[in-house]
Amino acid sequence: MSPDENAIRTLVAVWMQASQQGDLDTVLSLMADDVVFMVPGREPFGKDAFRNQAGAMQGMKMQGQSEIRELKVLDGWAYARNRIALTITPPGGEPVRRTGYTLTLFRKEADGRWLLARDANLLAPA
Repeated sequence: MSPDENAIRTLVAVWMQASQQGDLDTVLSLMADDVVFMVPGREPFGKDAFRNQAGAMQGMKMQGQSEIRELKVLDGWAYARNRIALTITPPGGEPVRRTGYTLTLFRKEADGRWLLARDANLLAPA
């Protein structure tokens, strides 16, 4: 595995761990300032909307698994096809399970760090 592939796999693992721990600052640090997220049923949104949406999830418990099924690095850019399974439990509520794929583009920054630049999230109720 190349150092770039290893760095991207580490980024994905840190993202999942930080998400499950409710560590929004770490998650935000893994995305480019011009990041674009695409999810079914709404217009694409960026980092500020992600931050606001994550704030609304305070107190929810998240558990999940992520498996990179395909990863390709191409001259400062990379894409990953990732299978994700999540269970989100609101305080005092019933667990909600979602599963599916994401297609994520990563960009290598001038300082050598890989950041999430674009993400198409196709998770659906399990």
